[in-house]
Amino acid sequence: MGLQTNPTPQTNYPTITPSLRPRIGIVAGHSGNDSGAVCSDGLTEVEVNLKIAAMVQQILINEGFSVDLLQEKDPRLFEYTGLVLVSIHNDSCEYINDQATGFKVAASNVNPVATRADRLEACMIERYRAATGLTYRPSSITPDMFEYHVFNEIYNQTPAAIIETGFLNLDRQILTEHTDLVAKGVADGILCFVRNESVTGKQPKPTNAP
Repeated sequence: MGLQTNPTPQTNYPTITPSLRPRIGIVAGHSGNDSGAVCSDGLTEVEVNLKIAAMVQQILINEGFSVDLLQEKDPRLFEYTGLVLVSIHNDSCEYINDQATGFKVAASNVNPVATRADRLEACMIERYRAATGLTYRPSSITPDMFEYHVFNEIYNQTPAAIIETGFLNLDRQILTEHTDLVAKGVADGILCFVRNESVTGKQPKPTNAP
């Protein structure tokens, strides 16, 4: 009589469902709503914002994140939950003076954990300045930036910031011809925050800040 071989038992393992990748929100300022600033040659703020935002989205996707590209008044902003949300804007096309150049950042004060807003702001400032070489201009930050409508629409635990990446007059060359550097600066700031990278510290707020 030959050896009897027991059949291999069949085990029904559950199907493995991939975990959702960490989510980040990027708002292309004015998109789906209005043109934003309009230059004399027809260049609009919204087209520059969209170009930067799309590049930031792709960089962050390549880094392993799920990234929502959102419009200015996107219904998905209501109670939006994510690792972070950043809204991308640009400043005036008009020549104001020789100091009307550079960028500014304002983080949401709605988040109940103030230190998270501080870290996000510091990360955005330090990394964007390093990538672009542009000057940080806190003196030109307006109360409207701190009271940006999106801050009150998203889930209040989602850290958020708005960045004016430059002036469409004196900074036009880097914004339109070296958009990759601008997008890298924004993405680097976001990655600095979500990866808890070191920064030199919280930058002082302008005197007109709340």
